[in-house]
Amino acid sequence: MNDITTTSGALVGVYAQPDFVLARGDGCRVWDEDGREYLDFTAGIAVNALGHASTVVAEALEAQLSTGLVHTSNLFRTRPGEELAELLVSLSFPGGVFFCNSGGEANEAAFKFARRWGAAAGKRNFLAFHGSFHGRLFGALAATDRPAYRDPFEPLMPGVRFCDVGDGEGVRAALSDGTVAAVIIEPVQGEGGVVPVPAPFLRELRRACDDSDTLLIFDEIQCGLGRTGELFAWQHAGVVPDILTLAKPLAGGLPMGAVVACERVARTLRPGDHGTTFGGGPLVASVALAVVRDIAEPAFLSRVRATSRHLDGVLERVASTRSAVRSVRGLGLMRGVVLDRPAGPVVARARELGLLLVSAGPEIVRLVPPLTIEPAELDHGLSILADALT
Repeated sequence: MNDITTTSGALVGVYAQPDFVLARGDGCRVWDEDGREYLDFTAGIAVNALGHASTVVAEALEAQLSTGLVHTSNLFRTRPGEELAELLVSLSFPGGVFFCNSGGEANEAAFKFARRWGAAAGKRNFLAFHGSFHGRLFGALAATDRPAYRDPFEPLMPGVRFCDVGDGEGVRAALSDGTVAAVIIEPVQGEGGVVPVPAPFLRELRRACDDSDTLLIFDEIQCGLGRTGELFAWQHAGVVPDILTLAKPLAGGLPMGAVVACERVARTLRPGDHGTTFGGGPLVASVALAVVRDIAEPAFLSRVRATSRHLDGVLERVASTRSAVRSVRGLGLMRGVVLDRPAGPVVARARELGLLLVSAGPEIVRLVPPLTIEPAELDHGLSILADALT
């Protein structure tokens, strides 16, 4: 099997991909065109929360397709998006919801909403954190701490400052001039290495934002919607944001993002302030409604937490028997295995052995399997990872 290659054919070569072609999936497994089976610990980079061939997704798709309404634009009302917005607000905090098509778009909208809210008071800047990843669009990229992603495309959106996670004094100093509209942070940094932000620091951020009349944005595009064992990652710390961005698992594999804005922000928005042609269309909204209802069930989240505890034990055994493992971190079914060597060859070797993984930095293997994964599948996958580390 060849190693990673650039995208082939007529596609623009912005992705590095292995040379096999995936053809079908079921649960936590996928098969390539040659019939080779792989255990999938990537879940489309934390997107396929309910696994492949989910009956929840299939039934919602079929039901909406039977109505004939796939797309109408936001010039007209449709029920699925309105019901989904009501559900998200009821599960999070009072406010309003904007739907879009991706996580990057969700963060772009969040920045616009924050500036709209703060413009009258001269609040137009933002504070982000080292190790962050918020997307590849110009605003989101400006708040992403990844020079290799940023440098070729500068100048980016101006007005973004950075602090270290845990530096409360630095945060208060950055907010002291009164020009910062919002602080944005991932409760669990994903692309930055699967690093949970300590709960005391999230609470300190909330106090600092309240004291300076600054909005707090939680980017839960990867860590939200059950991934950490709670519906939202901020629930671990008991800190409620002013703006919440969601995407990856929201529509079960279909492209969808969402911004939940608190009432004081939502009230400032007017027709024409923002928009999108496809966001919240009836087909994707119907699927998202079914997916969120399923994940939000207490029994579902309880199962994720139980599976996470099982994962703890398996990862502990792998770490104790493989000297290449320096540490393991993360929450729920979002884990980073920190290695003493580059992660790329380990990911490639695991793929040869039948396990699909993704890295989260040069020396970190990321585990983001479907939330429906069985303990036996975790055991099998981690045994492959252990072999790949030998």
